[in-house]
Amino acid sequence: MESGPSLSHGMIGQRIRVRGTVQGVGFRPTVWKLANALNLLGAVWNDPTGVVIEVWGTAANLEAFVSGLSRECPPLATIDGIDREPLTGCGPGRGFVIRTSTAGEARTDVTPDAATCDTCLSEVGDPADRRYRYPFTNCTHCGPRLSIVQAIPYDRGNTSMSSFTMCSACLAEYNEPSDRRFHAQPNACPVCGPQIWLEAAGSPVSPPDSDEDPLREAARLIACGEILAIKGIGGIHLACDACNGEAVNRLRRRKHRYHKAFALMARDLTMVRRYARIGIQEEQLLRAIPAPIVIVDAEGEPVAEGVAPGQQTLGFMLPYTPLHHLLMAALEGPIVLTSGNRSDEPQCTKNRDARNRLEKIADYLLLHDREIVNRLDDSVTRVMAGSPRILRRARGYAPAPVALPPGFDGDRQLLAMGGELKSTFCMLQQRRAILSQHMGDLENAATYQDYRRNLALYLDLFQHRPQAIAVDLHPEYLASKLGGTLAAERELSLIGVQHHHAHIAACMAEHGLPLATPPVVGVALDGLGQGDDGTFWGGEFLLADYRGFRRLGHLQPMPLLGGAQAMREPWRNCYAHLSQLLGWEWVTRHYAGLEIVRYLRSQPLGTLDTMMERGINCPPASSCGRLFDAVAAALGICRDRQDFEGQAAMELESLATPFFLGQRDGAYPFDVQRPRQGLRVIGFESLWRTLLEDLRRGMHLGLIAARFHQGICALVESVVAEICDEQRVSSVVLGGGVFQNRLLLEGLIKRLAERGLTVLSPARVPANDGGLSLGQAVVAAAQLSSTSEEMA
Repeated sequence: MESGPSLSHGMIGQRIRVRGTVQGVGFRPTVWKLANALNLLGAVWNDPTGVVIEVWGTAANLEAFVSGLSRECPPLATIDGIDREPLTGCGPGRGFVIRTSTAGEARTDVTPDAATCDTCLSEVGDPADRRYRYPFTNCTHCGPRLSIVQAIPYDRGNTSMSSFTMCSACLAEYNEPSDRRFHAQPNACPVCGPQIWLEAAGSPVSPPDSDEDPLREAARLIACGEILAIKGIGGIHLACDACNGEAVNRLRRRKHRYHKAFALMARDLTMVRRYARIGIQEEQLLRAIPAPIVIVDAEGEPVAEGVAPGQQTLGFMLPYTPLHHLLMAALEGPIVLTSGNRSDEPQCTKNRDARNRLEKIADYLLLHDREIVNRLDDSVTRVMAGSPRILRRARGYAPAPVALPPGFDGDRQLLAMGGELKSTFCMLQQRRAILSQHMGDLENAATYQDYRRNLALYLDLFQHRPQAIAVDLHPEYLASKLGGTLAAERELSLIGVQHHHAHIAACMAEHGLPLATPPVVGVALDGLGQGDDGTFWGGEFLLADYRGFRRLGHLQPMPLLGGAQAMREPWRNCYAHLSQLLGWEWVTRHYAGLEIVRYLRSQPLGTLDTMMERGINCPPASSCGRLFDAVAAALGICRDRQDFEGQAAMELESLATPFFLGQRDGAYPFDVQRPRQGLRVIGFESLWRTLLEDLRRGMHLGLIAARFHQGICALVESVVAEICDEQRVSSVVLGGGVFQNRLLLEGLIKRLAERGLTVLSPARVPANDGGLSLGQAVVAAAQLSSTSEEMA
C-alpha cells in the first residue's frame, strides 16, 4: 500500500533496523501509520534479524519517527535494539509502503499467546458488531500464537487455523495495512471461524444446536453444581463453582487430586477483591497481557474450604479469551479452573482425548473445533519482596526470548536440556535465550513424549542447529540421557553443568550480569541436585561466575531413607535428623511424650537403622528441601505423605506466616563448623534441641514454624556476610526452589540489604528447576567461550 508525499529538497535518508520480537505482531502497520503521520517516504519489510525500514524525511521528522517506534510499539512487540545508518541516493518518488517479504527472507518469531485486548472485547460485547458474542475473536494484538502453530513460517497455513478459510470480510481486514487485523493469522468471525458446542459426558456426539447458546448454558450448569470440561487456548480445563464445597470436593475425588490448591478464575478485579487482598502490582499482573495465575492472600468472603487446603493464599486469574469472558459474565462468583486431567497426567488438549479421559470426571464438555497444537499450562506468578515473580513460565510468557547479557555475543547456537522436574529446555541463538514453556515432570511417560515433541518443534520453528548440548550432571535424568543421545548422533560437544551452579547462573543471566562479571556469592537452596563430587546437594554456598564455581559451604548431609521415598514421606527425614544428630535413644528418653516421637515409634525403625548402618538405599544429601520436610513432620504437617512436591514446605510457610515478623529475635540456632580447607558445614543439632524443647513446652506450632523460618534467614545471612567479607565480594545471587517461599525470600533480602549487600533473585525466570535450562545454557556458552579464547 502506497501513500504520502513526494520527495522534496532537504530530505535525508536512513536505514533503520529494529531487532527484537517485531514480526507477526503488527509492527509493520505501526511503522506505516507513523511514517505517514510524519510525511515520510520509504518502505518497511521483514528480514532474518527483524524489521528493516528505509525512510526519507526531514531530520526533525526522522528523529520523531525513531522516538515513536518505541513509544507506539504494539502490545505484543518487544524492541531489543534500533540501529541506524545513513542512506545515499534519491530515495523513492513518493509514498511509504509495506513491502512483502520474499520466501526465506523473514524470520517470523512465534510469540506467546496473549489475553484478549480491550478493542476485541468491546466488539464481542457490541450487539451491532459482526463478532458479537463470538468466542474466538482476536486481532494482531491478542489471541492464540504458540498454542496453534505447527511449523514455520508463522502464517495461517502452518497453524490449526488452516482448515478455516477466511470469508471476504475477514480477508479484507487481513490484507489492509491500516486494519489491526492486518496479517493476523488466527483472524476469524462467526461466518468462517471455529465454533463451540456443549455436550454431556458419555453421550453420543451430535451436531451443535444452533438455537442454544452453549456458553450461557455452561454457566447455568456450573451454577447448579455441575463439573464442566472447558476447552480453552492451551488446554482443556475442569471447572466448577468455587464456592460450592460439595462440587469442589467431588472434583477432587474424581480427579484424584486431594491436596494441591486449585486455580480460580474471576470475572474482574472487583470479584477478586471480594475474596482476596490485592495491591497495585497484583492488579497489574492480573490485567497483564500474559494473564497469569497470581498468588494472593485470601481475605474477605470465603471460597470452598477444599479450594486451597492448608493455605492462606488463593491463585486467581482473569478471563484471557472471549470464551472465558462470556462464560464469567454469566456467573456471580469465581470458578475453579484446573487442568483437565487426572492427577500427575498431562492436561488434555484434544476433543477425543477429553471425551475418553474426562468422562468420569466432568458432567459436561464445552468444546470447539480449533485444534490446540501445543499444550500450554497456565503461568503462575506471585509478588514477593516488592517484585512480580514467575513461578511457572508457560502460557503468555513462552517462548518470549530473554536477552543475553553483554559478552554472550557470538553466533554459536547451543541447546540446554533442563532437569527432570518442572522441565524446560533452552536454545541460545542470535544473542537471545529462547526458553520453552513448562512441561512438568519427565518421570511421567506422556510428559516425556510431550517434551520430545516440543523440542523437535522448537528446533524447527527457530531453525536452531545446536553446535553443543548442555545437560545436568545427574546421569539418570531423562533430559540428560536424551541430550547425550542427540550429541552422539550429531557429533556435538556434550557439556555437563552442575545443578546449583546452573541455578545461580540463570539468575545472573536474567539480571544481565556481563560474561566478564567477577565472582558473586551464590546461595542455592532446593530439594536436591547432583554435585560435582557425585553426591546429592541442596543447601549450597558458592563463589561463582558463569564459567565455574567453588563450594564454600553447605548444609550437613543427611541420609535419604528409602531414596525417593524420603521425598514423598516427610517422617523419614525427621527420623534421619533425630537419630543421626541426637541419637534415637536420647530422644525417646527425654521426649517420649511428644506426638512425633510416638508416631515414629510405630514405624519400622529397625529396618531404617540397618539401612543407615549398611549404607543401603539412603544416600546422603545436603538438601534444604528435606530439612523443611523434617521440620514439617515434627509439627504434624504432611507427616505420613505429601501428595505433591513442596506440599509440606508450603503448609509450613502458611503456618508460620502470621507469626513470622515477630520472631526475628527468636530465630532457631544452627551449628556452623568453621572453615576447614575453606568449606563450612552447617549442622542442625542445636536447631533440633531447641525445637523439641519448644514442642515439649507446648509452644504454638505457628510460633515454632516462624522461629524455624527466621532461623534459616539468620543462618544464611551470617554465612553470606562472612563469605562476602572473606572474599571481598558485595553481590549475592539467590536460586533454587526454596526461594519460592515468600517468608524466606523477603526475610533474607531484607537482612542482606541491611548489611549493604547487593542481592539478585529470580523474577522473570523461575527460581525452581523451570529456570535450570537457562543456567545450563549460559554456563556452557561461557565455558565454550573460554575454550575459544585459549585456542586463539
